[in-house]
Amino acid sequence: MAVPPETTSLNLTGKYLLNKSLSDDTDGILTLQGVGWMTRKAISLASLYVTLDHKTVDGVETIINSQELTGGVGSVTETRPLDWQDREVSDQLFGDVVTKSRRAKASDLEPAYLKEDWSDHSLQNGVINTVGHSDTPKSGKTWIAEQVWDIQNVNGERRYVKRVFFTGPKGEELSARQVFDYLGPS
Repeated sequence: MAVPPETTSLNLTGKYLLNKSLSDDTDGILTLQGVGWMTRKAISLASLYVTLDHKTVDGVETIINSQELTGGVGSVTETRPLDWQDREVSDQLFGDVVTKSRRAKASDLEPAYLKEDWSDHSLQNGVINTVGHSDTPKSGKTWIAEQVWDIQNVNGERRYVKRVFFTGPKGEELSARQVFDYLGPS
């Protein structure tokens, strides 16, 4: 289901469900992040629900991102101030991670994959850009995942989309687009 007209990168608040038929497979990324086969299989069978609460906290634009995988696979809530400051996170799926988030102009992002297909509104007001990487000294893993979140036109409908560009432990580069159905306000 398409997002309402008032949903933009300036306010992504809402409830969403990953649309697997419109999204790319992320198994290769999960493999390079060190996620085991059984967990990856469970993720592939689960539904991913995302609730975003986009607001200002202490004068800083912030997105609270709650994700739930059905079937007991797990859930996580991340608070992402858009201030481009490193934050250490202990994630049940990925282990120790360092993340940072900001609003950025799509034209300033690299690689080109991250700046493809955004709307005029996105280009004018910026997209949400997040970078997460393994905290290698703590986790023993090495990877980087850069994401861009915003609204894109997918098959003639405005959809919440995440574009992911992933660099693996040996320099492997993978990309994936996740497309979400809008379920309603949060």
